[in-house]
Amino acid sequence: MDTVPLFDARARVLSDLQARDRATPQAVSLLEDAVANREWWADQWPEGAVFVAGLVAQDVQDGLFEVAGRWPLCLGCSGPEHSLYISPDLGGPDPVWVCEESGDVVAPLGGL
Repeated sequence: MDTVPLFDARARVLSDLQARDRATPQAVSLLEDAVANREWWADQWPEGAVFVAGLVAQDVQDGLFEVAGRWPLCLGCSGPEHSLYISPDLGGPDPVWVCEESGDVVAPLGGL
């Protein structure tokens, strides 16, 4: 498999972790695990390379939720604390962070 999509996914998710002050050793470890797991997945389905970045972001988001809480939080809405999520759900060529309350696109993956 071409490793460029994996390196791109890692860089974009790490950028978003850093933007929200969550690039802790634990979070970076989750990111490395997600990239390694998605490498196997992408080897099995090479045409799925366009999905890797969004899927890595979702994997890190799920892992952080289990150990550290919600990430990334929506900073644009008032009211109860809520998260952003990756859209489209299964990734795609241009994954974006979307507010789970308003449905508004907040930023492209890597652009928080």
